Amino acid sequence: MPAKALIIIDMQVGSFTGSTPRHDADGLVRRMNTLAGRVRDTGGLVIYIRHDGPEGDPHYPGLPGWQILPELQILPDDKIVAKTACDSFLNTDLQDTLAAHDIDELIITGCATDFCVDTTVRSALAQGYGTIAPSDGHTTCNREHLNAAQIITHHNAIWADFIAPGGSARVCPCAEVEL
Repeated sequence: MPAKALIIIDMQVGSFTGSTPRHDADGLVRRMNTLAGRVRDTGGLVIYIRHDGPEGDPHYPGLPGWQILPELQILPDDKIVAKTACDSFLNTDLQDTLAAHDIDELIITGCATDFCVDTTVRSALAQGYGTIAPSDGHTTCNREHLNAAQIITHHNAIWADFIAPGGSARVCPCAEVEL
């Protein structure tokens, strides 16, 4: 059975403010904590991806918005990977962390569906990782052209039909992720 890692992207205080309400944020946090517990129980790895924004950005290192949401249950064996772009692999130590733990299958979750989650799912698929994209494991906010629920539905459909070396992502609810 492939070794799995749960990737939790950009679930930071600065992304969950009154001015950027996220679709089903409380439900998502509950599902992430449950899924993280299941992954840990089966010997998998939980990796939090934290965006390091430039000076003046709410995600600038050390600012309150940079912190991972306190509602998420981070344990001492969990890893934190810093990134500065939408792709969690680009110029980060994510690949080295996965290799060090013999991980070959990723469960990708987080914020925002249409930016960092989408880019990371596509990058993982392009690199040949077995990829699970929980359909209710990511969020975004309403955009001018689409509401958050439509964006989430659209990306779930794209990932399930994506052409990549190892096949498309497996898309299912968090509760149905097979470990």
